[in-house]
Amino acid sequence: MRRVVSASIAVVGALLLVSLFLNLVPGDPIDVMLGEQSAEVDREALRRAVGLDQPWYAQLWTFTKDFATGELRTSLPPFQKKVLPAIGVALPKTLQLTVASLLIAVAIAIPLGVAAAARKGTAVDSAAMGVAVAGVALPRFWLGPMLIIVFALWLDWLPVSGAESWRHLVLPSVTLGTALAAFLSRMTRAAMLETLREDFVTVARAKGLHPRVVLWKHAFRNALLPILTVLGLEFGTLLGGAIVTEKVFAWPGMGTLLLNSIERRDYNTVRATVLVFTLCYVLVNTLTDVAYTLVDPRVRRRS
Repeated sequence: MRRVVSASIAVVGALLLVSLFLNLVPGDPIDVMLGEQSAEVDREALRRAVGLDQPWYAQLWTFTKDFATGELRTSLPPFQKKVLPAIGVALPKTLQLTVASLLIAVAIAIPLGVAAAARKGTAVDSAAMGVAVAGVALPRFWLGPMLIIVFALWLDWLPVSGAESWRHLVLPSVTLGTALAAFLSRMTRAAMLETLREDFVTVARAKGLHPRVVLWKHAFRNALLPILTVLGLEFGTLLGGAIVTEKVFAWPGMGTLLLNSIERRDYNTVRATVLVFTLCYVLVNTLTDVAYTLVDPRVRRRS
């Protein structure tokens, strides 16, 4: 029940914030629809027709009701299309990009962090942390175009944009997963160093177990809780980072849909997109809590 209440507060808070911010954004949606030179009578008639004459809380209530019933439509007449089908097309693309980026980050960060912890103070440790610092320092809006220049223009190995095949997924997922891999490798190293100092690791070594068994079966499993925490929290960061990455690579996901809706002042689609982002983030954090009990039985007994 505590999780349900906290999740509900997060969703309601996100809706309230985005509704308030939309009313503070400069510009009038009516100007997008009719142009700045239109007659005032026509402007007021259109404002009433699309509900923009109502206060923000009334607009929010109408949005919530229409979203729940599946009748939510875009804010721009005369061709007001339903919003949920557009989200249904864009959301799988963003989740595909996010999951691929997460897998790339884990494949890079876990071996890197474990190797750095197992060889603390050596050249391997210094090289691994150097790679991590470089990954954190490289902004996505710079890394994406650089990858396009090298692998798409110079080498002609991968396509620049689109989402027709797995080859289109490589460059955006690498761009999105690099920063997470760098941060996650440092987190893995710190968690492993703390675990390797525990008494049970000393006992396992004293029993004569192979160093690889001690490292992965005993130390790494007990270091998983903070790593899972980072993965759950960073999932939201990946969703947010996907907005920039999708724009760079013309990936037809939620980020592209959100940016296009902001440019058109399509408030209903903006609210719906932010709401879906929030629901995804809350769901992933709930699944992270469940994963704790699978990784460490002590969490299950405490809860």
